[in-house]
Amino acid sequence: MAAGGSASRRAQEARRQERLLREQWHAARQEAHRWEAASEGERRVAAQLLVLTERGWRLLVDRRWPGTRAANVDMLLVGPGGVFVLDIKNWRTAPETSGGHLSAGGEDREEHARKLLAMSRTAEGAVASLGLSPVAVQPLMVFAGRRVDATLGLVRLLGEHEVGPVLMKEPRRLRPEAVRAIADLLERAFPEYEASTVIKPEEPQPPGASPSGDDGLFDVEGLRDAALEEAMRAPIEQWMTFLHPDQVALVRRNWSGPARISGPAGTGKTVVGLHRAAYLAQRTTGRILYVTFANNLPRVQSTFLKTMSPAVASRVDFRSLHQWAQEFLRERGVEVRLHGDKAETAFSLAWKHTGRDSRLAEIDPVPSYWREEIDHVIKGRGLASFEQYATVRRLRRGTALRRVHREAVWALYETYENLRIERGVHDFNDVLSLALAEARRDGAAESAYAGVIVDEVQDLSLVGVRLLHALVGDASNGLLLIGDGQQAVYPGGFRLTEADIDIRGDRGQVLRTNYRNAKQILDTAIAVVAEDAFEDIDGTRTPGHREVDLTYRDGQVLHCVNPTLTEHDQSLVEALLALSPDEQGDAAVLCPSIRAISHYQRLLTRADLSVCLLEHYDGHPVPAVKLGTYRRAKGLEFKRVYLPRHDETITSPSGSAETETERRQLARSQLFVAMTRARDLLWLGSVRSS
Repeated sequence: MAAGGSASRRAQEARRQERLLREQWHAARQEAHRWEAASEGERRVAAQLLVLTERGWRLLVDRRWPGTRAANVDMLLVGPGGVFVLDIKNWRTAPETSGGHLSAGGEDREEHARKLLAMSRTAEGAVASLGLSPVAVQPLMVFAGRRVDATLGLVRLLGEHEVGPVLMKEPRRLRPEAVRAIADLLERAFPEYEASTVIKPEEPQPPGASPSGDDGLFDVEGLRDAALEEAMRAPIEQWMTFLHPDQVALVRRNWSGPARISGPAGTGKTVVGLHRAAYLAQRTTGRILYVTFANNLPRVQSTFLKTMSPAVASRVDFRSLHQWAQEFLRERGVEVRLHGDKAETAFSLAWKHTGRDSRLAEIDPVPSYWREEIDHVIKGRGLASFEQYATVRRLRRGTALRRVHREAVWALYETYENLRIERGVHDFNDVLSLALAEARRDGAAESAYAGVIVDEVQDLSLVGVRLLHALVGDASNGLLLIGDGQQAVYPGGFRLTEADIDIRGDRGQVLRTNYRNAKQILDTAIAVVAEDAFEDIDGTRTPGHREVDLTYRDGQVLHCVNPTLTEHDQSLVEALLALSPDEQGDAAVLCPSIRAISHYQRLLTRADLSVCLLEHYDGHPVPAVKLGTYRRAKGLEFKRVYLPRHDETITSPSGSAETETERRQLARSQLFVAMTRARDLLWLGSVRSS
């Protein structure tokens, strides 16, 4: 090929596209001039938009606004980039946005923005029956004869020259059949005036269709299936923002106080939470706080929300619980001296002096069990006296402790606290306790947020839940708790009633349809925890095997058993190398421990496989195999999940007969979480000598 040949071809294609656009523009101008009722400004804007109709968009012009006597909507535009409600303005002076207000020529024009938002909400209600999230409808104010590109809250302001190019650059969100169905629905919901025009590009008739059409009717179930199919073909990051039509009602629900969404793995709880955050941000002036326990999830969830609803993403704060608490204390001038290593040293010394030779060694001589008891039961619950600890029900701690053992635990706790204070350091539980005390002081945190959404709530401590409740109290739509007790990956637990949170009645919603896992994968995962009944945070005793409805059945579970670790690891590498780069980007290798992560990072890197650690993953698609622990994978999902040596944690002895049952149940819960991250394929590796 001659030098510059590729550039020459690109230049020729650019000139061809320019000629095509010019032809489309002239045709659009002629069409727009046929609208006698429209002003010259509206005709020029319409000409810009008519060019889009040659590229799969539908334009509805001058429609009646349902629910009003005579008000109209200038234009509704539906296309691959979404649904847009347009208000066309031909003002004598340029619009100005200052301090969140709209004006022109010194006159207040706020009522125009309010009217456009109200129109958009009418459109949201109309398309909800098709399963479109409210964030799919976007209001645009377009100014004839002006060059404008600005935002005013949820409203985007564009000039007549900017509107066409901006919409043409919108990422593809809707397939042609979805565009057709949504436009047909809006055409009926917003009736036309007698002289108005609906622009419909010529569309090929599907096989078997009647030439005269179907009188505007469409197959809702078919559209839903098409949306599901499109989402499953896309990168897993796009799948994570897919909202099933049956979940739209929860996004739009008006709750009179704290509410909870629960349900088995794969039922879309996190996706509902993200859409709920965007919905609340659209309808309130305050900020929304979206909290989870894991440090990596806020970064990923923030990316997903920016993909779904960029207009409101800046008004939602994504934080881990401890990250938010530290920021809050810093703003309040409260000193925090968090030092994990020094706190760990203080506990080691406390165990040496008080625990090692006490009655605790009768139950478990391994100090980590008793560190968990202090972290999750005593400090996690905010217990202030031995009398409280002596009678507390130790949820998710199956090992029975007599009073003499609880006395020994309390002595260990007091020694640890004294040593920690001597060293002038805090641990992670202290951060939450300090923040709770500060939040309760004179209503310090009251009304700081219009809403708080808590994801994976079962992994939080009781003190953490009390802290978040203190931010919004029992306000309507203030606190939404999302999670499932079966997917708890930490010891200890609590009941919502202990945090004075009441979700009785319709404020406790259970999702029962699995949208993520193939049947084979879910059956394999459920078999691991089928015998492990659990008590959820609402106090409900729930069996390990729960029935769910499935939407996806075509999946695969591969069992790979090798006699040696070397052969096992080689099988894993070969399986990953067989994937294409795109397939590797949708795959994850999950391990139970940080030590195992280090081993497999070296192994995959030596095999020239690109690796992205989950602690660095931010939700953007990357052509690399994800690698992380079971706990880091919480709240995420992948098309293909590989679990090397998956059965070791649930079969290896714990070293203590007293606590082994409890430890193995926790290990099964963690493995269950890891297995249910898989959508299409689950690879289970084992090392067995015989």
